[in-house]
Amino acid sequence: MSDLTQSPRNMGALWKRIDKALLVIVLIPLMVAVFDPAQLWPTLRFAAGAIAQTGVFIAFAVLAIGYLKATGAESLLARAFEGREVKMIFLAALMGGISPFCSCEVIPFIAALLAVGAPLSAVMAFWLSSPLMDPAMFLITGGTLGFDFAIAKTLAAVALGLFGGFVVKGFANGPVFANPLREATVQSGCGCGSNPFTGKPEWRFWHETERRDMFRETVVDNAFFLGKWLLLAYLFEALMLHYIPAEMIANVLGGNGLMPIILGALVGAPAYLNGYAAVPLVDALLTQGMSNGAAMSFVIAGGVSCIPAAIAVWALVKPRVFFAYLGIAMVGAMAAGMIWAIVA
Repeated sequence: MSDLTQSPRNMGALWKRIDKALLVIVLIPLMVAVFDPAQLWPTLRFAAGAIAQTGVFIAFAVLAIGYLKATGAESLLARAFEGREVKMIFLAALMGGISPFCSCEVIPFIAALLAVGAPLSAVMAFWLSSPLMDPAMFLITGGTLGFDFAIAKTLAAVALGLFGGFVVKGFANGPVFANPLREATVQSGCGCGSNPFTGKPEWRFWHETERRDMFRETVVDNAFFLGKWLLLAYLFEALMLHYIPAEMIANVLGGNGLMPIILGALVGAPAYLNGYAAVPLVDALLTQGMSNGAAMSFVIAGGVSCIPAAIAVWALVKPRVFFAYLGIAMVGAMAAGMIWAIVA
């Protein structure tokens, strides 16, 4: 009886420990081998070739992130929240659009700022722009979708941050944004640390053992993270290109007008895996007929509403502020899609 009662618990614990992305990476070739053996080698060849093509961008990105982490450059982020409110909104949107730090890592930092009275407008500007772009994502996006798209997405990220920041500033005393904080803050659960935003950067980090260790660990962790998600995304891309009729994508998300852009934003919110995995998926959708405007609205709406970014906001503010965050993101995503459809 003891074995029977413990087995489900052990299976549950094992399931929690399994990396779901790696599990899917293994299952996709197995399923293809069972149901369509002739497509197995083309699927693997496509994914391997795509990884090789973006390898230089991945390598440069993980080394850049490792350098910024090892030097302690995160502390520069705090300067975006000093000074007058309008200046803070501009700096927060800009820093959010270029910072290479994960959403959960930002939670304790933002919690401390809000607790000591930093304006929600600047925090909202950072929250909206931060998940949309970072150096690694810029390189991978540029290498896959073109640097015109990467630059446009970066500008859209900063613009969305400014839009959200000034909306909050304009309605700061209204019922939605007044008294925004939850009674108790939720601590970060990703192991990023309590507050990495203190101290001064040490640009020659290799002189200190602890910083060298941090550089090595960060490079390895990010190489594994990026490689895992990109491999998964390229496998999905191979399946999409082969099994999903291009006419269907073109009919739903292709063509001109506002509707494909609106649908791109609505589809992007639930369909987004993360910013890195989304790049190959968008590439596949564009190949199959997705419009340029829909692609931009997809990546903007999906990036802001993806689980890590959403949790960072939900953890600290009341639901009304959280839903305002999502609403601002959807409006901004559609606006970005419309502009990109015109200029692309």
